[in-house]
Amino acid sequence: MNHQFLPNNEESRREMLESLGLSSIEELFGCCIPENVRFKGSLDLPKPLSELEARRLLTQIANVNKPVSQMVSFLGGGVADHYIPAAVDHILSRSEFYTAYTPYQAEVSQGTLQNIFEFQSLICMLTGMDVANASMYDGASALAEAVLMASSATRQDKIVISQTVNPQYRETVQTYADATGLEIVEIPHKDGQTDLDAMEKAIDDKTAAIAIQNPNFFGIIEDPFPISKLKEKGKKTLLISVVDPLSLGVIVPPGDYDCDIALGEGQPLGNPISFGGPHLGFFAAKENLIRRMPGRLIGQTKDVDGKRGFVMTLQTREQHIRRHRATSNICTNQALNALGAASYLNLMGKEGIQEVAQQCLQKANYLKDKIEALPGYSIPFNGPVFKEFAVKANRPFEEIQKVLVEKGFLPGIHLQPYYDGMDDWFLVCVTEKRTREEMDRFAAGLEGV
Repeated sequence: MNHQFLPNNEESRREMLESLGLSSIEELFGCCIPENVRFKGSLDLPKPLSELEARRLLTQIANVNKPVSQMVSFLGGGVADHYIPAAVDHILSRSEFYTAYTPYQAEVSQGTLQNIFEFQSLICMLTGMDVANASMYDGASALAEAVLMASSATRQDKIVISQTVNPQYRETVQTYADATGLEIVEIPHKDGQTDLDAMEKAIDDKTAAIAIQNPNFFGIIEDPFPISKLKEKGKKTLLISVVDPLSLGVIVPPGDYDCDIALGEGQPLGNPISFGGPHLGFFAAKENLIRRMPGRLIGQTKDVDGKRGFVMTLQTREQHIRRHRATSNICTNQALNALGAASYLNLMGKEGIQEVAQQCLQKANYLKDKIEALPGYSIPFNGPVFKEFAVKANRPFEEIQKVLVEKGFLPGIHLQPYYDGMDDWFLVCVTEKRTREEMDRFAAGLEGV
């Protein structure tokens, strides 16, 4: 059972060299790989394994990991442990969906186009916005594309962004900005919320957009209406809002506070954590911005017989239109993940989304109050929270994490890598899956560290 799965054996190597008129592999690579950078010696590799032995070894390695399903997870920061109805996985496993890549000959893929159209419609209903695209790669790239779109629409180069926006999203925005010459001005937080005075001072006639997150990265529900009014300080300034889609079951949607571009991470909508991806970003905007939106939009129409059909309506990238008019290099969308999100939203319905949001809200505040009462822990921010909240401890987070992981808990995200002065702070996320018994045991585990 000992087989070698190597593409080239000695005979094929010899034939290849003969056809090239060469005598050795060294002669082949000698023309282009300098001697001083070539690897010399032999690779320290283990002996070859049979298929059975390799499978046994890999299983042993995999079993060292514990999946989220075997832990009680309080991890958040954009990706959280939400319940996924069984029907979502059943729909996603249908071969006509999971084997399709992307509809290049779009109109023959009516099932895929209908799914995308329904996803777009549901995102518009959820956010209160006019139009939505077929989905983005993730929440971070959605924000970066929104920044580029705002700059293009306003012909301004300054972006004012709150530091309460997810740090990884801000890092992605900065990467885009470095390549396009945008000026990024970050506004500090004040008691865990956007410092409105600092933001107002930063906005001028050159500001293309204000970018906020609500609920923000610390889990706090900010009041978006005063922030929306700050747009008036700029000449053409747009408001970009990053939102948790499930929070819209209980808090005001972006369309109600004159938001121009609303976006976020769609993972909470029927998509598993999956080691951090693949997920999807959702992206919605006002109708006057529709021709500047990145990615693709699917529309509904009628065929020559008057039957309902779906078509690729807009795709503003350089493969389809003149390069100098392209708004994005986004090539495709996360169609399978968007199908999961659309299936989840359809299965849950309005009342189901509200129920999930209410449970997240109530359970997060229950655990927040329990932790605040523990000796050695405090809640550093005073604002109302949706499903996440920051905790300040009197000991290193690594110590807390080590003890709680051994007890079967994933305690949260360490905030120190993202914010100065938060060495012993961590972010706790509570979803509808967490039970009172789990939360009580978690609080007891924190107390016992």
